[in-house]
Amino acid sequence: MVCQTIKVGSECAFMTKKGCGFNGGSCHPIIDKCEGCNRTFDSPTGKFCRVYPEPTTKWRSGNCPTASHIKREIAEPTQKLNPLKASKRSSKH
Repeated sequence: MVCQTIKVGSECAFMTKKGCGFNGGSCHPIIDKCEGCNRTFDSPTGKFCRVYPEPTTKWRSGNCPTASHIKREIAEPTQKLNPLKASKRSSKH
């Protein structure tokens, strides 16, 4: 349904005929870590996230999973090399 409380005019999964069903009765504004993300939008009542109604919970355990402004580094697993086997392999040649 379309939000009638905070994000007026935008689609919201928590909006019901009785009002906002989210914890506290409305969505929460973004925090400082969300600045620069392309999933935020300005509303007359403040800045909000399009994906999460309470952005602070997504930043508690590290980075937000949908943050578009953070580069994720993928560590390539390094294969452990047994020195004894490596010396045997090199001596065969």
